[in-house]
Amino acid sequence: MSALKIKKGSSSHSAYDLRDPHAEGLEKHTLAVIVANEAGVLARVIGLFSGRGYNIESLTVAEVDHAGHRSRITVVTTGTPSVIEQIKAQLGRIVPVHEVHDLTVEGKSVERELALFKVAGEGNNRVEALRLADIFRANVVDSTLESFVFEITGTPEKIDAFADLMRPIGLVEMARTGVAALSRGTRG
Repeated sequence: MSALKIKKGSSSHSAYDLRDPHAEGLEKHTLAVIVANEAGVLARVIGLFSGRGYNIESLTVAEVDHAGHRSRITVVTTGTPSVIEQIKAQLGRIVPVHEVHDLTVEGKSVERELALFKVAGEGNNRVEALRLADIFRANVVDSTLESFVFEITGTPEKIDAFADLMRPIGLVEMARTGVAALSRGTRG
């Protein structure tokens, strides 16, 4: 027995686990932010996340309105519901931000990601890589005698599953675009 008269192994709970058991759990949210397409806007948006310790799991940016000089930033982030609400409120206060949409709570949305995979291999590994690419509907966009480069589009989970299967075959390198997302239906 220890000096505190607690038997070793008597509790499965750590004394250092001081989290409130009734606290909110972490949730993943996809945010679509329409911003002015001008220098420094992306840095300000990203600065909001980094300055407050918010995590960014995925980030994509592109101009969506040439005439109106607007860009769309799609951010996938994780946090408690209260942190997500705080992120949305703080994004809305940044001057060049025109709109903030939480696609996760506004209804159904379509999320896709593009990835390129370089897979090296010979013999049976090449055949297996091509077979798996066919199953996942990945396209061969480059081929040498030693490797393939596959292009695949789908949900982040599909991309992860393809990567997991290609690793033992000979995955050399991977590049991912990040999530692009739109709400379903006619609402904007």
